[in-house]
Amino acid sequence: MKNTEKRKILGGAMIIAGTAIGAGMLALPMISAGMWLYWSLALMAVTWILMLRSSQAILEVNTHYAPGSSFHTLTQDSLGPLWSLVNGLAVALVLYILVYAYVSGGGSVIRQTAMAVFGVDAGEIWPGLVFSFILAACVWWSTKFVDRFSVVLMGGMVLTFVLSIAGMLSQIRMPVLLGLSGEGLVPGRLVFLWGALSTYLTSFCFHASVPSMVKYFGKDPASVNACLRYGTLIALICYVVWLVAADGIISRDQFRSVIAAGGNVGDLIRGAGSELDGDFILRMLEAFSFLAVATSFLGAGLGLFDYMADLCNFDDSPWGRAKTALATFLPPTLCGLIWPQGFLYAIGWAGLAATIWSVLIPAMMLRASRKKFRAAAYRAPWGRALVPLLLAYGCLTAVCHILYMLDMLPEYR
Repeated sequence: MKNTEKRKILGGAMIIAGTAIGAGMLALPMISAGMWLYWSLALMAVTWILMLRSSQAILEVNTHYAPGSSFHTLTQDSLGPLWSLVNGLAVALVLYILVYAYVSGGGSVIRQTAMAVFGVDAGEIWPGLVFSFILAACVWWSTKFVDRFSVVLMGGMVLTFVLSIAGMLSQIRMPVLLGLSGEGLVPGRLVFLWGALSTYLTSFCFHASVPSMVKYFGKDPASVNACLRYGTLIALICYVVWLVAADGIISRDQFRSVIAAGGNVGDLIRGAGSELDGDFILRMLEAFSFLAVATSFLGAGLGLFDYMADLCNFDDSPWGRAKTALATFLPPTLCGLIWPQGFLYAIGWAGLAATIWSVLIPAMMLRASRKKFRAAAYRAPWGRALVPLLLAYGCLTAVCHILYMLDMLPEYR
């Protein structure tokens, strides 16, 4: 393989990893507290391989269309206008829920940092409002500004992630990590796994980027497939390291307090800070959390902004962009002010909506595509078993989340 091809694959893998990794990873330790490390890692591995397979299903479908065909085009041609509408609504719902989650999470981090550094409690409303207003103004200003600003934020996020995780790993307490108490091993419980399915699924959502990768590489499914494999593997490694670091610092009993306090990002940071030696690691963790939420807000916000502009036929003038910004950011911001502690629940609901367009619709498109086209330039692994497996996984995730929200599945408290 030539060096230029290797660089393109590396760049594509980083796009996939960057799309998947975001503020949603901050919810993983809290939703995993009941099942603890062993079941968490098992669920992470299963989620990774199934979400990789669903992206490869999209890749197989995409090979039958010209490079540049959008996810919307694939869905409409494979499944018809009704499912295309369902897919569009699911994507919009995911973006709205995520923007709300990031308003909640960003305000929580600002409040926690202000209390830790300045001893000032800014309350629950103002931090989220300021966070949303400033970043929404960036999106309103221009896509180019968001692009450049996001590069700066991503650089800072990578740096603070490395510094904070390195510090946390150096202070891991093995009895805490392994779930040991004075009475010996206290194992995590499998029953808490079912309520975590949708949150874990959200952590590997990048599927709308697959058509973009096909457009970038052209008729070269092998290179696109390499990007999917390496990109998701990078995300998997980051999540595993993050879970190990969090579970090795915060005990299971402390997680009860974190969840009881609302389960927001600031609560998680406060729980970790009580066990970390030295303010530097805690400041880096706060900075990483803020940058992760801000970067995710800009990514989801820009996608929703463009979607609403197209849906409502708003032009690109300053007034047109202002109307689009109001339609995009006002509803989730108001929700963030009314329910400021909804980060953890919102990530779960986003996973429920994401199940539709990242698992169920790819499976249905693959089934329709294989009936329509006998030959393909690329075949997703697992043959005929892939479609029923993805459908079963998507339905199980959706049902478990609904049962969890109805308090019909246990929650670790």
